[in-house]
Amino acid sequence: MFDNLTERLGKVLTNLRGQGRLSEENIKDTMREVRMALLEADVALPVVRDFVEQVKQKASGEAVMKSLTPGQTLIKIVNDELVKVMGEANESLDLAAQPPAVILMAGLQGSGKTTSVAKLSLWLQQQGKKKISVVSCDVYRPAAIEQLQTLAKEVNAEFIPSAGDQKPVDIARRALNEAKRSFTEVLIIDTAGRLHVDEQMMDEIKQLHQAVDPVETLFVVDSMTGQDAANTAKAFNEALPLTGVILTKADGDARGGAALSIRQITGKPIKFIGVGEKIDALEAFHPDRIASRILGMGDVLSLVEEVTRKVDQDKAAKLAKKLQKGKRFNLEDFKEQMLQMANMGGIGGLLDKLPGMGNLPDHVKNQVNDKEIGRLIAIINSMTPHERDFPAVIKGSRKRRIANGSGTQVQDVNKLLKQFTQMQKMMKKMKGGGMKKMMRGMGGNFPGGGMPPGGGGGFPF
Repeated sequence: MFDNLTERLGKVLTNLRGQGRLSEENIKDTMREVRMALLEADVALPVVRDFVEQVKQKASGEAVMKSLTPGQTLIKIVNDELVKVMGEANESLDLAAQPPAVILMAGLQGSGKTTSVAKLSLWLQQQGKKKISVVSCDVYRPAAIEQLQTLAKEVNAEFIPSAGDQKPVDIARRALNEAKRSFTEVLIIDTAGRLHVDEQMMDEIKQLHQAVDPVETLFVVDSMTGQDAANTAKAFNEALPLTGVILTKADGDARGGAALSIRQITGKPIKFIGVGEKIDALEAFHPDRIASRILGMGDVLSLVEEVTRKVDQDKAAKLAKKLQKGKRFNLEDFKEQMLQMANMGGIGGLLDKLPGMGNLPDHVKNQVNDKEIGRLIAIINSMTPHERDFPAVIKGSRKRRIANGSGTQVQDVNKLLKQFTQMQKMMKKMKGGGMKKMMRGMGGNFPGGGMPPGGGGGFPF
């Protein structure tokens, strides 16, 4: 996520860290580089101008010039300004209304509206234990209603049926009445998208807004459209009283222009960010955490929240108990760790949140991927229960059989066994001094050989 921007800003700020003192000249050079990095990230020009001007003014202040670590101080100014541009703090949904609280979703076709309805339904159930109903007012695309019905079933949300021959306003009113009857706490209404902003579309969504009086009107926009996303959001905001934005497909956005432009151009907060195709790949948007990721400092808070939410706590406790009793960590346990990681969105989503990942060489980043997890799981699946419990018995002929059974090479089996041995050693350290000792002793143990800076490695749970 935002890899290009992270890389460019990372180089600029690394050069600053070692500076004993700052001069007008090197501040000027730095800000020129920062300006180019933001423009290349497709951040809107007015936002870039304001950002650079604000940083320059603060960097030229006496506190920075006289600081013992002026480079670090300037980095903090850049970080604070990134946070300010994106909206200071997370703005949560305001659902304080007589149930059902209505959320109206708006956006262009292909922006990920229908999927975002399902993701938001799941998020609200997990976070607020809410009873959710969903309805589609997209009568122009028959598949949209079916798609929402399928997704609603997947996330256990109540689906209110609608049909292509009905009027959107009638659908919305009927859905509201049904939601009241079934004691639904939140009703999420999916609306029709168009390929571009047009008068007919705007009139229809205005009528829908008037009919249901939503507490939240969220604009769903594809972050990969860069500053166009901000401009489209502005057009919608002029027609509708938007309360916030959901930024989708951020995991595929190497630039970050939308995240940095939307708040300043529309005045509306980004409330959620979509970080993958999975139905649980939706995060509350925290400007301070995103700024930290952009500057390569990771996002440990979001990582901890994700581990708490997605890791099977019973299985984790069972493994911890097993190790404390002095029992061996075996290949079945190793496989379970990898399945848990896949459940958390894979290695890509994990690395994005770990500090210093921007400093990893490209060849290491390319090795550390989710296909590698799949390959390792396939190799373990090709072993007998005895081999998984006693890996020492896996010699020449067994390795060939396992490689053939998993569609891999013998060297892949060797690599897995080496990584497992490292992991096994690490797990032994849990017995003597708990997690802290284990964290200190971790070696490079990511599938593919990747290793976080400072000697960190292994799996985080």
